[in-house]
Amino acid sequence: MVDTQTPAAPAAPSAQPGQPRPLPLWAALLTAAAAGGAMLAAFPPYGLWWAAPIAVALLALAVHRRRLRAGLGLGFVTGLLFFTPLLSWTNLHTGAVPWLLLSVMEALYLGLLGAAGAWLSPLLDRRDLRCNAGGWAWPVAVAALWTGQEWLRSRTPFGGFPWGRVAFSQDTSPLLRLAAAGGAPLVTFAVTLIGALLGYAVLRGAGVGPDPRRAVPPLTAVVAALAVAGLAQLVPLAKPAGKAVYIAVVQGNVPRLGLDFNAQRRAVLDNHVNATIALGDRVKAGTARRPDLVVWPENASDIDPLRNPDAGQLIDRAADAVGAPILVGAVLYSPETGVENAGLVFNPGRELGDPVQKYVKRHPVPFAETMPLRSIARLVSKEVDRVTDMTAGSRPGVLSVGPATVGDVICFEVAYDDIVRDTVDGGGQLIAVQTNNATFDEAEARQQLAMVRLRAVEHGRDALMASTVGISAFAYPTGATSGETQFNTPAVVLAELHLSNRRTLATRLGAVPEYVLTGLAVAGLAAATWVRRRRRPVVEEES
Repeated sequence: MVDTQTPAAPAAPSAQPGQPRPLPLWAALLTAAAAGGAMLAAFPPYGLWWAAPIAVALLALAVHRRRLRAGLGLGFVTGLLFFTPLLSWTNLHTGAVPWLLLSVMEALYLGLLGAAGAWLSPLLDRRDLRCNAGGWAWPVAVAALWTGQEWLRSRTPFGGFPWGRVAFSQDTSPLLRLAAAGGAPLVTFAVTLIGALLGYAVLRGAGVGPDPRRAVPPLTAVVAALAVAGLAQLVPLAKPAGKAVYIAVVQGNVPRLGLDFNAQRRAVLDNHVNATIALGDRVKAGTARRPDLVVWPENASDIDPLRNPDAGQLIDRAADAVGAPILVGAVLYSPETGVENAGLVFNPGRELGDPVQKYVKRHPVPFAETMPLRSIARLVSKEVDRVTDMTAGSRPGVLSVGPATVGDVICFEVAYDDIVRDTVDGGGQLIAVQTNNATFDEAEARQQLAMVRLRAVEHGRDALMASTVGISAFAYPTGATSGETQFNTPAVVLAELHLSNRRTLATRLGAVPEYVLTGLAVAGLAAATWVRRRRRPVVEEES
């Protein structure tokens, strides 16, 4: 809307005394683009976590006092320059079209965020002009909007795609410990609140002028941003104090990377079998300690070991050689259940045909493990018909593996709050993420490891990531890691982890923080609507 008191065709929009003018459109575009680049820099493999709040501040400055359509466009620019390079690993073997479509779809959510941010402008502009005070609801609402945007993006469409949540950029940040209190949503809110406070300081500082009293609000905002970071350090981190278990993670590697990594399915299985038997030989020779359990990655056996006796016998042989149960990532084929992506427990001494514990992946990845809108998708990529629709499981991945109750999560499931939480609520004493990165690259693997680190802190559980090609590693509730492997390199890594039955505040609260913060975003939009209808004080850009 344009204020009715404004001249019909002004050279530039006017502003009330002490209020900064909106950025010129060219400057707003550059600022929005810089926001996308800064957010990208915060994520692995770059890992400049402090760039995330800067990105939030830049986008807030770009859209402030803009019309909705301008905010939408500027947010979309930010999203496009963030998601397109962040998700570049999706085009390594499927071509550019699916990658660009996914990037555009994800960028649209930041477009909506930009429009919503523009709508919030009256919350900042409505203030006491004599001392440049007021508007403190604005940074809180901006941060809540980021959290609400992630809530929506994690659920829509086709079950959502949470990759690129702000919280997942904070794996080496002091703010990571907030995950123990409110999970990923609270981490996102804290990071974006700091960014919004920095934006508030800039906008308030632009109207300081000669009156020293006007410097108080921007300085207060900077102090508040530092206080948020400081308060995060008061959140206690869980320390698993249960039984110690010695765990081996086998990264067997694949004959070649790419979509046809499993064309030599027997070779992939043999790699994991042989590496485990070699570990067993070292144990027998007294040069290695016997593990209590062994974890193989997703797709370690794409030959169904429950229906193919040869594959089953190979895994049994490996379990007998190492003298420990193996959590195997396998693809199962059955006329009754179809194709399933599963974690199976093979115990030493198992007889052929004996039942095994099984967890079936509950969230097959759309357009990768299941194909919605197949006839339409076929027009986009010729690779569509290589995708077989997998059957989704219905039960949390809680498995007894030797002395431990393992919370099993398969690949991209680690990005979904509820799926990981269910395994802990179901009794998981440690978190195991079985994944296959053979169709991606090291950047994707490091982004995934950042999520594992957050989950370890969030639930106070020691955790591990087992990958076919890397990166495999152990993660701890402090946010630290150990045993990180090289990408595309065979490896066996071992570590002593501790079991835990304690539940952090984040585990107990579940989705409550996310719903509260999303509700706060809705309240902020409602408040901005009320101010617009009552006073209409903001003069906005025509473009």
